[in-house]
Amino acid sequence: MSLNSGASGNGVSRGSAPCPKRHFAWYSRFVDGPHEKPLTPRDKAWLAARNFVDPFNLITIGGDAGIAVAADSHSPYGPGMPGFARYVGVSLTEDMTGEFFGTFLIPSIAHQDPHYYRMEHARIPRRIGHALLQVLWTQGDNGKGMPNYANLVGFGIDDAIGNLYVPGRETTASASAERYGIALASAPIGNFVNEFLPDVASHIHVQIILLQRIINQVADKETMNASNSQ
Repeated sequence: MSLNSGASGNGVSRGSAPCPKRHFAWYSRFVDGPHEKPLTPRDKAWLAARNFVDPFNLITIGGDAGIAVAADSHSPYGPGMPGFARYVGVSLTEDMTGEFFGTFLIPSIAHQDPHYYRMEHARIPRRIGHALLQVLWTQGDNGKGMPNYANLVGFGIDDAIGNLYVPGRETTASASAERYGIALASAPIGNFVNEFLPDVASHIHVQIILLQRIINQVADKETMNASNSQ
């Protein structure tokens, strides 16, 4: 589920800054920052595809699947390699769905900017509030504020589609509503990472691209696992 990624993305986390050039600059979204030129639907589709095939995303999914299947061989996914393959397949499908709706389709229809805008020079309390607010209220392609439809609508779509293929999932209305609430409540995790981790790196002088990507993916997978357990 993409958190956007805040996505989701599932989804990236959703809201990370893309590079509109047509090449696989895997880490550019963490260093480029938002661009002045609004993204076209083609740019948003490219961002969604790049987020999905990001190597660290795939590595995280594989590692999480291995740990989950080894820890519980009696889960709905089953034991051994067949269980591992099912877990990976479900996770990839959830990521793909989150990126398609949360990074490409909904932002394209609603003219929503999928970037996450940091407030690096503001006071910490304001930055915390900013990260929380962007779950519900973000920026449009025109630079003006607007509801974050990628989250508000996308999380519901992701869950409804997930009900069709996620094994062992409770599909009642109350269970779906609870998963939707969990997705919204946990969405700020990715925003906090994007907002504050670059500051930590600037003080300790380390390369944090890989670390940031791993943390985002782990946060997304923990949210996914919590939702699937409902």
